[in-house]
Amino acid sequence: MTDSKDSRPAPPPVMGKRQRLTTATARVLHEQGVERTTIADIARAADVPTGNVYYYFKTKDELIEAALSEHTGNLATLTARLDQLPEPRERLKALIGGWVDQKDIAARHGCPMGTLAVELDKRYEDGLDLAAGQVIRRLVDWVEQQYRLLGAADPEGLALTLVAAYQGMSLLSNALRDPEIMTREGARLIRELDALVVA
Repeated sequence: MTDSKDSRPAPPPVMGKRQRLTTATARVLHEQGVERTTIADIARAADVPTGNVYYYFKTKDELIEAALSEHTGNLATLTARLDQLPEPRERLKALIGGWVDQKDIAARHGCPMGTLAVELDKRYEDGLDLAAGQVIRRLVDWVEQQYRLLGAADPEGLALTLVAAYQGMSLLSNALRDPEIMTREGARLIRELDALVVA
């Protein structure tokens, strides 16, 4: 059977320049850090002429804000997908599995939000540090809700422990350039979830 025009999948929509810049900013900041990243770096990664960046974003801080929005959107997409799973324990295990799937990126650059939050906190108090913390807070809140749905005692404490474990394993994987730390620690977290006794 031959493919007809009607049976071919539609091509993915082409991202506009603003979205390309936002996506590129999130990626380049993760790879290079805030201080080392220039607007020219972001423009190059987004395949946008440097002069065009200023049409969409007047300052580097506006680009950082856009990157934080990108991270928030990515987290919302991830949690919405995980919410399709029927049971909270499965959702948490899938979250951990996703972290482990990103082990090579973590070993090279660390956690995208964790590293950005730390770097923005050290820059100066401009509100961006608080905005970065809010993205991580959304993750903690979602994890806490899963533990609450499970009927676990101290869902807030368990959520903080799980997200802290992720941040720690990302940091160690990056510092030691060892992606298998993510694999081993992810397996340990899943064993702990399997062993969690709930009411």
